[in-house]
Amino acid sequence: MRIEHLALWTTDIDRCVQFYTTYFDAAAGDRYVNAAKGFESCFLRFSDGARLEVMRTTTLSPTVLPQGAQRMGLTHFAMSVGSEQKVDALTQRLKDDGYSLLDGPRRTGDGYYESVVLDPDGNRIEITV
Repeated sequence: MRIEHLALWTTDIDRCVQFYTTYFDAAAGDRYVNAAKGFESCFLRFSDGARLEVMRTTTLSPTVLPQGAQRMGLTHFAMSVGSEQKVDALTQRLKDDGYSLLDGPRRTGDGYYESVVLDPDGNRIEITV
């Protein structure tokens, strides 16, 4: 078993695609549009095969939470970048580019070296080794 993909609602697919391709080396697939259902999405593929689907709708009203909100259910996902130096560098790059840094880089009590940043829609991303 493995997680096939995660999906995120967004109000701006292009902005999300740009973020994940720029900072996490994702490759964007073709845009899917279903005008009759007011739905569009784009799959982002990462080098290890993991995928993230970013989606937009005009017919539903997904609940908008404050940026970085802790909530029941999926509250963050972690992206492994390969080394502590890469965690530090990517965290600093995101911070310099104006993205919110919530924590770190630091070593957690369970041994992870990580930082926590927000994507453009306020989703928490742990950047780990």
